Amino acid sequence: MTDVSANTVARLLESRSFVELGARQRARALLDEGSFRELLDPFDRVTSPWLPKQGIVTQADDGVVVAKGTIDGQPAVIAAIEGAFQGGSMGEVGGAKIAGLLELAAEDNRNGIPTRAVLLLETGGVRLQEANLGLAAIAEIQAAIVELRDYQPVIGVVAGSVGCFGGMSIAAGLCSYLVVTREARVGLNGPQVIEQEAGLDEYDSRDRPFIWSLTGGEQRYASGLVDAYMADDTDAIRAQLHELFALGKPVQPRSRRHAWFLQRLADVDTRTQLDAAAVRALYEGDAQ
Repeated sequence: MTDVSANTVARLLESRSFVELGARQRARALLDEGSFRELLDPFDRVTSPWLPKQGIVTQADDGVVVAKGTIDGQPAVIAAIEGAFQGGSMGEVGGAKIAGLLELAAEDNRNGIPTRAVLLLETGGVRLQEANLGLAAIAEIQAAIVELRDYQPVIGVVAGSVGCFGGMSIAAGLCSYLVVTREARVGLNGPQVIEQEAGLDEYDSRDRPFIWSLTGGEQRYASGLVDAYMADDTDAIRAQLHELFALGKPVQPRSRRHAWFLQRLADVDTRTQLDAAAVRALYEGDAQ
């Protein structure tokens, strides 16, 4: 085995997958050691009142973990969505937990405690079983992000293959910074939704290389829609958070560049299916 191969193998063996961790493990891993303090933990039994009515078994934390702690010694809050429960979908309870956590951080800042926030986004968007209640909760999350980012950076992390879709993709876009891995996807509509609405000829939800070439983490980073593209390594992602928090608030949030993005979309020729290269050119401003 060559030295290069041996070094690669050693690095892989030493790395700790972030994607393979559950939501609570992810939140704990990104906070300073020993600082994790969960709010509304499973023993509080805050569950959705709507799922049992449809014969769906609830989860004690409704698939959302919220906690306080520190990052680099500075006060921080963290919310982690469990993508394995109901596809990470946002309902009344889970959405309220995230919105309340962000509002708590904003209150801390108003009281002179500079509290930052991290959102671990593994979600297909609104929970259809809770419809308008879920949408209202997502709207509250979005409003809370906008309020808090005026004080401290709000960093979103999309790591696993569940991705970040629907109204929560808008929440991701509102974050001060957005971090993704190769496994991640970010988009407004998921592949199955597009296929159902536009047909198989337009979008084949089983064509994974095609899907990741358009909405995968590497593509989103190359297109300038996210701020950091990371390997699936817990230590590397934690180090990236430290770097981004050290930068402070961005000069201009991505959401304030709406006119630029609208112009890019206006340049799209909808008569043909864009490929990965065309998408990158579009967001780099080279499309004709």
